Amino acid sequence: MTQPNFLADVKPFIQANWEKANFQEPTAIQLKSIPHILEGKDVIAESPTGTGKTLAYVLPLLNNLDPNKKNAQVVILAPSRELVMQIFEEIKKWSEGSGITSASFIGGANIKRQVEKLKKSPQVIVGTPGRIQELIKLKKLKMHAVKSIVLDEGDQLLTPEHKNTIQDIIKTTLNERQVVLFSATLNVSTESKARDLMKKDPEVLKVGLDEIPVGDVKHVYLVCEQREKVTLLERMAKTVRMKALGFVKDIGNLNVLAEKLEFKGVDLHLLHSDTRKEEREAALKSLRNDSQGLLLATDVAARGLDIVGLTHVIHFDLPANISQYVHRSGRTGRQGASGTVVSIVTEREERELKKLAKELNITLIKNQLYKGELVEA
Repeated sequence: MTQPNFLADVKPFIQANWEKANFQEPTAIQLKSIPHILEGKDVIAESPTGTGKTLAYVLPLLNNLDPNKKNAQVVILAPSRELVMQIFEEIKKWSEGSGITSASFIGGANIKRQVEKLKKSPQVIVGTPGRIQELIKLKKLKMHAVKSIVLDEGDQLLTPEHKNTIQDIIKTTLNERQVVLFSATLNVSTESKARDLMKKDPEVLKVGLDEIPVGDVKHVYLVCEQREKVTLLERMAKTVRMKALGFVKDIGNLNVLAEKLEFKGVDLHLLHSDTRKEEREAALKSLRNDSQGLLLATDVAARGLDIVGLTHVIHFDLPANISQYVHRSGRTGRQGASGTVVSIVTEREERELKKLAKELNITLIKNQLYKGELVEA
């Protein structure tokens, strides 16, 4: 197995963990960003969902960290609890054998316990912005040795509700700090807000859809009346072999749909911003471990979610725009795996869906549910 060229420049523990993970080739975003981050440069990076963004910053930052200095050196901020926990798992996995310590901090969790964690002086801190800011204000999290800050899903972190918190956190770090922002979608406004937080001229890196190994993803749709959508989803959940993530446009609709499906005996889990921490964790755990299951989510709650082996993405409510279709659909067929994207639409929505497909240059196939399988209509 040939090693990617950046592996020659990193510490032995990373090389060993790369071998152990049995990775062949790095992804496009990893090849583009790792060398810059290793050099300590500020980076603004855009790469679609499911392209290995987390490792693109975790590897170089773990490599540059001084394991002998017992204080926080890297702080990674992410907008949701799931994403924080996901990043934390990656850090534990990739820092194996290095002596590097890490800890996660999320809102809603017991703050006393988190303060206890800080007494052990973890070197890598992952957390949601509100909680990290709180711990800094309580003078429990010391930022004087932090040399790198990461904003994961940066477009979410630089919205008006978080922006000031992020600025305050960055101000508490070293003057010569490195700021790295990653996002699946980057608009002009996010990019300019990110530049404002950076001292140096950042490297702006973008990975297009054409640079990603295309999984064998089928895009299909089923047409029915609005009121029949629930029955159709119920039949799919009960008969089609699938590990699926279904998208509903808002919490209200999600709760109504869930009630109807549960009444019909469908086994499902929910993810939305009001779901309690324990419920969210249980929902994700069960979907990660099972080969069959249905998780219903709103767009906000599913940001940054990576569920290995997800076979189907279901648009119960039609995506509002192209970017939403891409974001949702990118949860299946990751890194060359196969998957199916199913849109359940009314006749009126069918026209909208075809417009989206045309702009995205994807082939849509009309399906029907027949004997527990999705077949071409």
